[in-house]
Parts: sequence; C-alpha cells; structure tokens
Amino acid sequence: MHEPPPADASGQRYLQIHDSADLIGERVDKALALLDPSLSRTMIQRLITAGRVFRRPAADGGGSARVAVCGVDEKVRGGELFELHIPAAVPLDVVAEAVELAIVFEDADLLVVNKPAGMVVHPGVGPSAQGGTLVNALLHHCQGSLSGIGGVIRPGIVHRLDKDTSGLLVVAKKDRIHQHLSEQFKAHSIARLYQAIVKGVPQPAQGKIDAPIGRHPKERQKMAVVAQGRHAITHYQVQEVFPPFSLLSCRLQTGRTHQIRVHMAHQGYPLLGDPVYSRPFVPPDKWPEAVKTTLTAFKRQALHAATLGFIHPGSGERLQFAVEPPADFKGLLSHLRQLQRTIG
Repeated sequence: MHEPPPADASGQRYLQIHDSADLIGERVDKALALLDPSLSRTMIQRLITAGRVFRRPAADGGGSARVAVCGVDEKVRGGELFELHIPAAVPLDVVAEAVELAIVFEDADLLVVNKPAGMVVHPGVGPSAQGGTLVNALLHHCQGSLSGIGGVIRPGIVHRLDKDTSGLLVVAKKDRIHQHLSEQFKAHSIARLYQAIVKGVPQPAQGKIDAPIGRHPKERQKMAVVAQGRHAITHYQVQEVFPPFSLLSCRLQTGRTHQIRVHMAHQGYPLLGDPVYSRPFVPPDKWPEAVKTTLTAFKRQALHAATLGFIHPGSGERLQFAVEPPADFKGLLSHLRQLQRTIG
C-alpha cells in the first residue's frame, strides 16, 4: 500500500510505495503499476528513464540509503520502499473553443460524448494543433473542470477514438473519477461494442482474435500484429452479410491503438474505407451508380463505437449507453443492402 503523496514547493509529488511479498522477482515497473493503479506502466517507465524512481530498505526509516532504479527491467527484491518523484502537471497550450458537442450524459463527475468522425480527440502536430479537437471543445464546455493526470495535463481524456472513428467516449471531470475509470479499463470491465463494415465474410462467423499489437517494424506510423507487441483480444460476430462485405459487431477485451483495424486486417478482413490498413475498393462497373458513388466517396474506416458501459465511480451505478452510427455510415449500409437485393 502507499502513503498519500505530498507535494513540495515545486509541485512535485513524492510517492512512497511499500512492496508486497507476492511481487518479489517482478519487474519494478509492473509491480509499481499493480500497487498504484493511478499510475500507468508507461508513465512509470518514463519516470525510471528520467531518474525519478528510487528504492531503499523499508527499515532504513527515511535515511540516505536510497538508490535510483536504473532500468525498467530491474526486479523487486523484497523489504523495500520505492520513492517516485512525479512532476507537477504541466498545462498544455490549448485554447477553449465553442465547438458543438453531442453530449449523451453529464453530471458533476463525468460526461459521455458521441464523437463525430473527423474530430481529433487531443491536439497534436499538424492540423489538430490549430484547434477544433475534442479537448478544445471540452475546455470550453466544462470551463476548466476536467481531470489532469500524468505529468502533463490531458484534460479529462480517459480513452480515445481514432480521428475518423465515430461514437462514444467517457470524459472525467475530476482526478479521482479519472483514476477509477482508468482502473476499470485496466481490469477490462468497461463494455465497448463497435460496429464495423469489413471486406469479405469472416469465417467462422463468430470468434476471438488473440494477437499482440505493437509498432509496425518498418512503417512506424502504423501498428501491426508483432510477436513482442502488447496483449490484445478482440471478439467479433457477423451481424449481416452483403457480399463482398459484412457488418460486424466487435467487442474490445483490451484497448490497443487501432486494435480492431489491425486485428481485422490481420485476419484478412480489413475495414472498408480504411486508408491505412486496407487498399481502396474499386466497385465493378455493373453495380448501380448510386452504390458505386457512395463506396467511392467513403474515405474513412467504417468503424463506430456504438455501446459504452461502466460503473459510475461516484454513485457505483452501472451505466450503459448506445448511439446509432452517423449518417454516412448508415447511408453506406443502406446502399450495401440495396446492392444485396439487386445482385442477390
């Protein structure tokens, strides 16, 4: 267990964590993440690399016998106290903007947003640095009442959706709410169901894809199924077939970057319209013009976060939300069904 982290004059937090006997021999970064769920393993690794994690015998009583943890692969030895120097949150230079939000639920602790396709979640490099992101909109809507965890303030963002994926996101207004929701994500207890239109008809019609995901070995902007990647599981079920396409429901057990897109492409059923993991589809000349026009105009991955369920950290109530896909997605489905009726 750990003591409440006091802050010094500079705003740094000093977090003391006593190791548990059942973690002896475990990697330090993994053990500390298990002991304090408010800290991600990635954040702990960054602190170690920056020389901000120290270890010393618990019996030392606060003396000077602390030693810096030099590598993320160091092991817990037992009978130790770990000290983490966590830098104060640094505000990002992000301007609040009056961007319209489709809010599905809101209270004093959190809100659930139906993000449109085309909206970036968090400012980055390129066009998103100029504004118009979900964070810009949240800063305006919440008037600064958003969580800020992890050394750099990332207002309220507990999880993400790709720019061109539509659907449900939960946003935290308070740090303790953010931490509780993050723990639910780590425990894989968040219910997340997506709708996806893929090329081909998956066989079997229902299954589990268990394949690790990491950076593509050659194309660093892409993700891929790689042996040394992070554990990733996607459950899928075919909902409707209109050859050569299928409508799937996909349930995330884990939440890796581009997970559904990567897993389905790896299985040979890439998402329709995906500009990264799928080749452009060229409709046959004999297909109806309206169908060809719709397919050609659909320039994003056909993916929609339709359902989101979690335990409200404040009330303990189980919340479940569902939203229909946006007009372009529904229009695509309508034309594919028309195609199925036309060509059988």
